[in-house]
Amino acid sequence: MVELDFQIPSAFDPFADAKDSDAPGTKEYVHIRVQQRNGKKCLTTVQGLKKEFSYEKILKDVKKEFCCNGNVVQDKELGKIIQLQGDQRKNVSQFLVQAGLVKKDQIKIHGF
Repeated sequence: MVELDFQIPSAFDPFADAKDSDAPGTKEYVHIRVQQRNGKKCLTTVQGLKKEFSYEKILKDVKKEFCCNGNVVQDKELGKIIQLQGDQRKNVSQFLVQAGLVKKDQIKIHGF
């Protein structure tokens, strides 16, 4: 028997090291959406914040800053979501950037 000196190639993932890096395609986004309730009333939702953050403290500061009511909702698929009264999309995005919680390019604003 002749022994050959070669290795069988295994599954190679070229993007394995990019998942941990700060590359543009790998970052998690914070989604800020507005939903129409009834009539003129609407609801702003903030989804995708890091799990290390205290959602209750963020909510408390946002409510105080923008004079609106809100709560934290636990969703099975999406995790914790912050809900606020009214259309607070621009206010919340500016608040998150100024507080240093997320970078401006990590925020996606959705809605009409």
